Amino acid sequence: MSAAKFKGAILGAMLLSGCASHADIKPGSFMLVPKTLKAAVDVFPQQHWWSGFADVQLDKLIEQALARNYSLKVVQTRIAGAQALQAAVDSTRYPQVNAGVQSTREHLSANSIYPPPLGGSTVTMSSTSIAAGWQIDWFGRQRAALDAAIGQVRADEADIQAAKVVLAGTVATQYFALARLQEQQQIKQQLLQLSLHRAELTRQRVAAGLDNTLLERQTEAEPLKVRRELAALIEQVDMARHALAVLTGAEPSETEQLIAHLPEQSQFNLPDNLPAGLLGHRADVVAARWRVEGQLQEVKAARADFYPNINLTAFAGFESIGLAQWLKMDSRTLGAGPALSLPVFDAGRLRARLQGQSAQADAAIESYNVTVLNALQQVADQLSSKRALQTQLQQQQQVVKQLNGAFELAKQRYQAGISNYFGVLAVNDALLQQQAVRTDLQARVFDVDVGLMLALGGGYTAPVMIKG
Repeated sequence: MSAAKFKGAILGAMLLSGCASHADIKPGSFMLVPKTLKAAVDVFPQQHWWSGFADVQLDKLIEQALARNYSLKVVQTRIAGAQALQAAVDSTRYPQVNAGVQSTREHLSANSIYPPPLGGSTVTMSSTSIAAGWQIDWFGRQRAALDAAIGQVRADEADIQAAKVVLAGTVATQYFALARLQEQQQIKQQLLQLSLHRAELTRQRVAAGLDNTLLERQTEAEPLKVRRELAALIEQVDMARHALAVLTGAEPSETEQLIAHLPEQSQFNLPDNLPAGLLGHRADVVAARWRVEGQLQEVKAARADFYPNINLTAFAGFESIGLAQWLKMDSRTLGAGPALSLPVFDAGRLRARLQGQSAQADAAIESYNVTVLNALQQVADQLSSKRALQTQLQQQQQVVKQLNGAFELAKQRYQAGISNYFGVLAVNDALLQQQAVRTDLQARVFDVDVGLMLALGGGYTAPVMIKG
């Protein structure tokens, strides 16, 4: 076929392809562009943001979790499949070459194309060939399919980073929970000693006729209640240790002796307003964006199916009846030429596929928008909680300070003979109760610090989006 005739055939095919139109099919959703978090400051978390808590033990636990956690490994296996799909799609963009050898013993029909004496005889049909084909990506279908596959790989990679960020945050939160419970356990043990001391003093006073047995029964019940609460705390401590072990990919016995500690103070001081660009460092937002990009490329590939498909083919080889003449020059066969196919009437199959891909693109866009809004909410919530908790903790520090002063004064009054020892025990009890409240607030402050680091991306750096 001459070049002029081939160009004419392509033009005619494009005109005929108008029978299967896609003009009115496209995604209708739009991606959300955040306008809040407006301060232009760089507060992006570092890769190892947890080192800000200055706890070597916590650092080791998180590093172990990132290296050994089995749930994370399950997520990581998805990348291999996505990369294999990307390689398969990419291979379609290049020429394909195949070779074949065939030798068949065959009885030829006496009433077919072969005249006697071949017709009606049994012969050996032999062939050897090398065939090459190249599907020219004139309308971008293969390129769009490759970009869609790349988008899926990038989305899976971002998902793994999101899982790593969440895992590190979960380990830190669980560690602080263990530290809180262990501090509460120590306080509860002190409260138990106070209640035992109070009960013993009451028994002595009843024996001396200074108090009645009703008060004795009440004070004897208090240690029982505290022991019950202490047993519940011990159970929670064990559960927290077991959870940390599983997160780090270890057996529960490996953390039986673990003693956690709350940091001295909050390490992360951030401004009230944050740049919206920080959301681009959240792995879940990036994954959702890659899925939008990939799905839009799927729409592009589906639209390209409406246009002609152009293939270049060539073959060369040997064919013969019988083995004697198989590889002789007279048995050679060869050919080359273009092939053109196009949709004319398919009962709506291509339109249905494009509509389906457009709907999936809309779903991906709306999912991205939901992810962005959730991210905005999480950042706003963590900032609000951080401000509120800082105020609460400051007030609670004052409460503990005042009660410390009251405890010292109560001891001085007892030593001076102005009041009995029950007053000292009562103030000490109140002090310990408020120290327990302070411990809870401190743990919540560190939990919010972790949550804020996660809300801001946890140190994840996103790759460049698909262009074009």
